[in-house]
Amino acid sequence: MDAAMKPTHSIEIKELLRFAERTIKMKKNQYLFQEGMHAEELFLVISGRVQISKITSDGRELSLRICGENDICGELTLFTSSPKYLLNALVLEDGEVAIIKKDKIENEIFQNSALAFEFMKWMSDHFRKTQTKFRDLVLNGKRGALFSTLIRMTNSYGVEKSNGILIDLPLTNQDLANFCGTSRESTNRILNELKREGIISINKGKITVHNRQFLKDEIGCENCPAVYCSIE
Repeated sequence: MDAAMKPTHSIEIKELLRFAERTIKMKKNQYLFQEGMHAEELFLVISGRVQISKITSDGRELSLRICGENDICGELTLFTSSPKYLLNALVLEDGEVAIIKKDKIENEIFQNSALAFEFMKWMSDHFRKTQTKFRDLVLNGKRGALFSTLIRMTNSYGVEKSNGILIDLPLTNQDLANFCGTSRESTNRILNELKREGIISINKGKITVHNRQFLKDEIGCENCPAVYCSIE
């Protein structure tokens, strides 16, 4: 793993770009869409990063995934009447996104069996990743949820170094807490424990995992393929 590990999607970006109505520049901290907005479009990330999250009933944010190059946002609105976005899409990094009308993709999927098959495979992988993440959050408690998140981060953004795996993505403790569905205070405490034990180190906001096997053993990791065990 000598470069950031990026799962390969079965849908070719060039195929989807044919259906794009337009492309726009996206700026950090703007929203592509927010929960409850009327949904007429899907978004295909050409460059930059977008965080998909859900605001819970008590006001906490639960980050579900980070979308990067070739990823699709807003796909949960397909084939529903009067759809509204169920999640929030916050831009983390300046970039470009292609906008595809929902009804155009739906019509094309009906008419193009090859595209329908590839889209179904992509959705299946996407749902499997979501299910395994929620399994880890529910079954492993706060500590296990953070361990699982760190493992997923190494699979998505890990760069092999001589002393471990660098997660090449700046993260605040609040960012990590949002991915774990827990408080920043709990995340701070567990991270400090891991630093004292030499499992991780943090430099300029980036985490290096020195002993990933420890994290895996603590949560009974099943060694799922990285394509399913990622933060994307």
